[in-house]
Amino acid sequence: MNKRPGFNCEKLKRVHRKELLFNTSEMEVIKVYCKRYKIRNQSKFLREAIISRVLHTFENDHPKLF
Repeated sequence: MNKRPGFNCEKLKRVHRKELLFNTSEMEVIKVYCKRYKIRNQSKFLREAIISRVLHTFENDHPKLF
């Protein structure tokens, strides 16, 4: 399989694992959301949702000079 140029960077390789547990109602909500919005890759969806929330919080908490 040919690798795409620019995507073989070792810094982008995912090597750290985090596990997350959901209760039944939370999992059902995620399943309904993914089905409604045709999300095929739940791992990617959850990863992007978490990272976007973290970056948004960092952006809002930056020090203000004035």
